[in-house]
Amino acid sequence: MARHEPASPVVRQIDQQFLICSICLDRYCNPKVLPCLHTFCESPTILPICPLVCLSLPPCSHTPVFHHTAPMSVCPSLPLFSACTPTLQCLQNYIPAQSLSLSCPVCRQTSILPERGVPALPNNFFITNLMEVLQRDPDPRGAPPAPLPPLGAATGQPLCCPNHEGKVMEFYCEPCETAMCRECTEGERREHRDHRTVPLRDVLEQHKAALQHQLDAVRARLPQLAAAVGLVAEISRQLGQRRAEAEAEIGSSFEELEAALRQRREVLLRDLEATCAAKQQVLEAQLEVLRQGQESILSSCAFTEQALHHGSATEVLLVQKQMGERLRELAARPFPEHPHENAQLEFHAEPEGLRRSIQNLGSLLTTSATAHTTVATGEGLRQAVVGQPCSDVPPSPEEAKRRVKSPGGGHVRQKALRRPASMYGSAKRKENPIEDELIFRVGSRGREKGEFTNLQGISTSSAGRIVVADSNNQCVQVFSNEGQFRLRFGVRGRSPGQLQRPTGVSVDTNGDIIVADYDNRWVSVFSPEGKFKTKLGAGRLMGPKGVAVDRNGHIIVVDNKACCVFIFQPNGKLVARFGSRGTAERQFAGPHFVAVNNKNEIVVTDFHNHSVKVYNAEGEFLFKFGSHGEGNGQFNAPTGVAVDSNGNIIVADWGNSRIQVFDSAGSFLSYINTAADPLYGPQGLALTSDGHVVVADSGNHCFKAYRYLQ
Repeated sequence: MARHEPASPVVRQIDQQFLICSICLDRYCNPKVLPCLHTFCESPTILPICPLVCLSLPPCSHTPVFHHTAPMSVCPSLPLFSACTPTLQCLQNYIPAQSLSLSCPVCRQTSILPERGVPALPNNFFITNLMEVLQRDPDPRGAPPAPLPPLGAATGQPLCCPNHEGKVMEFYCEPCETAMCRECTEGERREHRDHRTVPLRDVLEQHKAALQHQLDAVRARLPQLAAAVGLVAEISRQLGQRRAEAEAEIGSSFEELEAALRQRREVLLRDLEATCAAKQQVLEAQLEVLRQGQESILSSCAFTEQALHHGSATEVLLVQKQMGERLRELAARPFPEHPHENAQLEFHAEPEGLRRSIQNLGSLLTTSATAHTTVATGEGLRQAVVGQPCSDVPPSPEEAKRRVKSPGGGHVRQKALRRPASMYGSAKRKENPIEDELIFRVGSRGREKGEFTNLQGISTSSAGRIVVADSNNQCVQVFSNEGQFRLRFGVRGRSPGQLQRPTGVSVDTNGDIIVADYDNRWVSVFSPEGKFKTKLGAGRLMGPKGVAVDRNGHIIVVDNKACCVFIFQPNGKLVARFGSRGTAERQFAGPHFVAVNNKNEIVVTDFHNHSVKVYNAEGEFLFKFGSHGEGNGQFNAPTGVAVDSNGNIIVADWGNSRIQVFDSAGSFLSYINTAADPLYGPQGLALTSDGHVVVADSGNHCFKAYRYLQ
């Protein structure tokens, strides 16, 4: 059944804006208002056709449920479809049976149902009376448009009681907060028998004022909500922009990696061709000499045999002297019978490590922090670098444990343990020690002078210098004992004098700087001014990490990849080599750094075996100390090591982010207090000429100097 369409545009506007139920899509019938102020029919009187094109058998699956009635034709080019009519009764059928609550179909706000259900919901008298006005005065076609009148002007008469037909509501029940007629207050079955009622006009202005106050308070929130909508929309826009930027950065980063891999492949292929050609040239030259000698012997032998078998006595005597000299010369001639080159030519790589690195390459940094609930804390509030953002985001303990697996980029939280008082009982320890403390820190992440990217080794000299291997920046930087920048040298490359991945660094008695280059697989020697002098270990070293100089001037190199220690003379001649991969006394698992004590004994940190091992100058095992753990004297992957004038051994405990001190026999003494500025993955460690400890704080991209009490 189709509903009557009002003729006037004004009436149609009022009808569509105020008088249509959003459930049945028709004019209200007995409109009920919910606590959220949305209005719906209690039950409709007009059944509209289904707004959807139905193809299923009855009943159709639309919501609300419809049943097919008569067929209808949509257009001549389409087949006949069935029209549908709804079976629901608006709120009566919308609310499940036995439900104690209802959810508004429009805003989904949940409310408690009255005890008597939907019929007990408040009537919307404004809608009811407005419909009565429109039915009584339909605004005939052609009437001039007029604004929507207020309720009192629209009705022109008092509101009638819904419970007593024709009775005017002129009283107000304060306990029930509702209007009513006189009959509602009288009679034996009146609902408001014991309630206080007052004339409606006496409370009207009071309630209108209260409602106006609430209206003003709610309306005042609109600017705040508008601002919030704008802010959240802007954050959403920025998030989309950040996503696009991150996507572009990911693409760019991996394109660069792919280009680097292709470039590396071409370099290796060129090196392979050049190496093979050089070897072949040597072998071909040797083959030429050997073949010429072979041909000379064969021709001489053939000539001599011909003379002996077929020549006359005179002919033999005539050539005897010449042939004898020729044969004697060939018999004595030295031929290069041993190969001048070998066939060794193979490609060595460790793709598994690279594959793991690629699998963990990159990360997405985000938080759920919002400005109004966030408090800024951390070192970045106290000191910063102009033009660079500051960030203090320490990892969780779980993350710290995970990062122990990656010594190149570990950021592990400092334990911040102080020395127990009982540590000062022996005669070697001071009775009233002053707490060790940070003197200064130098550097931040970057590529400029005084900035670092994954610094590794650190060393000192008697001339008051601090030398740092800036690994990912492919250079070495030199500072004074006070942390003042002095010089920087190093050019990235794989030729002699260039640096590819400097890790360990040491200074000899002449002030020359010895640099272990992990990726170039050799050790370079530079003058105090940074001029290249020589290299050593090429062809022998696989991955040099730590380097030191003993009292005889020998250069001691820890080969992290080969798990052994090399001892070279300054001219590059190999003196000794000891160690292999494993857990035994003369074996290592990823050794890192090395130091030499005043007895010329060699002290090596064994990273994955979580220990420190000590050998004599010839490489004979003496003792070891340490085990895996977090307690006193235990390690979680030791790295840097230094020895003081008393023979005490100072060890950087990478996984526990602390520095421990041991006596010359490996017994635990104390910690260096780094709590004021915690370490994050310390690497190299050394003692300055004025007695302070300097440590390469790799995770914080800086080095720090601490007061050290011997």
